[in-house]
Amino acid sequence: MNSTLTQLLRPGGGITMNNTLIRLLKLAAPIRGWMALAALVGSLTVASGIGLMATSAYLISAAALHPSVAALQVAIVGVRFFGIARGVFRYLERMVSHRATFRLLSNLRVWFYTALEPLMPARLLTDKDGRVEGLRSGDLLRRVVADIDVLQNFYIRIVAPPVVAVIIGLGMWALLGAFGGIFALIYCICFLLASIAVPLLTHLLSKRLGQELVETRAELHTQLVDRIQGLADLVAFGQEEQQAQELAMLNTRLNRMQMAMAQISGLQGSLSNFLMNLTAWAMLLAAIPIISTGHLNGVFLAVIVLSTLASFEILLPLPGAFQQLGGSLTAAQRLFTIVDAPPAIQDPITPSPQPTGHTFEIKQLGFRYEATEPEVLKNITLTLPEGQCLAIIGPSGSGKSTLTRLLLRFWDYQEGQILLGGHELKAYQQEDLYRMISVVEQDTHLFNTTIRENLLIARSDATEEELILACQQAQLHDFVQTLPSGYHTQVGEQGLRLSGGERQRVAIARAFLKNAPILFLDEPTVNLDAVTERAILQALRVLCQGRTTLMIAHRLTELDMADEIVVLQNGQIIERGKQEQLLNAHGLYWQMHQQQYTTLRKLDDSTNKKVS
Repeated sequence: MNSTLTQLLRPGGGITMNNTLIRLLKLAAPIRGWMALAALVGSLTVASGIGLMATSAYLISAAALHPSVAALQVAIVGVRFFGIARGVFRYLERMVSHRATFRLLSNLRVWFYTALEPLMPARLLTDKDGRVEGLRSGDLLRRVVADIDVLQNFYIRIVAPPVVAVIIGLGMWALLGAFGGIFALIYCICFLLASIAVPLLTHLLSKRLGQELVETRAELHTQLVDRIQGLADLVAFGQEEQQAQELAMLNTRLNRMQMAMAQISGLQGSLSNFLMNLTAWAMLLAAIPIISTGHLNGVFLAVIVLSTLASFEILLPLPGAFQQLGGSLTAAQRLFTIVDAPPAIQDPITPSPQPTGHTFEIKQLGFRYEATEPEVLKNITLTLPEGQCLAIIGPSGSGKSTLTRLLLRFWDYQEGQILLGGHELKAYQQEDLYRMISVVEQDTHLFNTTIRENLLIARSDATEEELILACQQAQLHDFVQTLPSGYHTQVGEQGLRLSGGERQRVAIARAFLKNAPILFLDEPTVNLDAVTERAILQALRVLCQGRTTLMIAHRLTELDMADEIVVLQNGQIIERGKQEQLLNAHGLYWQMHQQQYTTLRKLDDSTNKKVS
């Protein structure tokens, strides 16, 4: 596991709350114009509501004195204006704020994917325990989707309301100050209590709970993804009830947290309403003596009280916003732990050199995943000439896949050299390197789309004729023609609507379509039956012609196409040569050959007995 990412994933490991808050605000910089416009329109909405309440109060109070209609015309027009303006500004505020939020979420998803891409696959490779360098695949999905969605609360409910509250607070301070300093003072005290003290109390009560809520919800989603992916195995082994109980316990824990959060919401709502009513009563108690002495017209009593109550519209969401702050910051931290993980590979600053050919030369190569771990490869020296096929075999854990990943620059080696076309492999930009290489793996990933779209991943600009030719070479075209929708047939999630052999043919067709000069075959026929294996091997022999080919193999039936075979054990080359030479040497290759063919003979004998 990568130590840097592991340290980042620990609580408090590299990312503080203050730093997270600042970074979140910086991420909003591209839409700061939209956010400013949303704050402005939001302020105008609340101001229109205050104006509507104030003019309505004045109109009713003044009308009670039975003046002429002309004396009420301004108030009547004001009521109409503010009533219409409030509806218009409310609509504009919703439209602008949601457009800003959606743009921000879109930018965040692109930002996160862009940051995630350089980490793949070295930093996020799934290990044998099903974890992804400190993460599980379900947790990574949760971060990509749900944690980014949580951040919309930060921008639309946490950033914008305080800005609007400050604007409205200053406006109300000026308005009430015009009626008397005592009103401005009362309002400032109650305003600060409602806008700072209650949100702060709410934040302190819900900070840890909000963090745990995000983490528990993420854990529940992760467990659900894991259980759904392995549902067939759970049913087969009768473990579905036990797993359902574990999920139920986790769900119960989440429900308790949500109830606790709801109780805090109820508390903050009660406090906010109490302060709002307290402000109204304080205004009344302060205004009545002033009106009694004749220093203030009694018509303005309702104006002062009702406009004050109307201004609390912007203060009521603040405690709820700060209640969600802990969860939003935790979601952001979960994203930043991934983004901040350094990529395993750094592209050179200079452009890629022009290779003089496609020969690989490996000289005294040594590699370990971590400085504290033992070497996976030791003193590997070999040459893969252009246009030839080199097969690498060995027991599990001997370093075969690691060597392939180094040649693909998923990691950088610490010792020795790898030359491609006469130039150091590290001198190539990754994008330029991948243009020269096609890969056919044992587990071909197919996207949940059509066969055609899965093929065009290799070359998006391929013509219909080129696509059909590649499928014919891979012995896939005839099968596709039997499907009702042909190349437009949906393959299902991970290509599960196709058999293993059909998925491998799609992978081979991709390699034909890409037509790269270098080919890596990573156990392409593993887990296939003998008949399908024979057909796949026939297609692979055609694919290998004229290409520099590196083949990782467990089954020795594939090795007759190899010009040279290299046997690895414990990260070292212990044998090399042609198949006949290795068999005559009676070494590890001979032992593996004998073991596999003995097993095959036993299977054949068993099958023959059953048939007879």
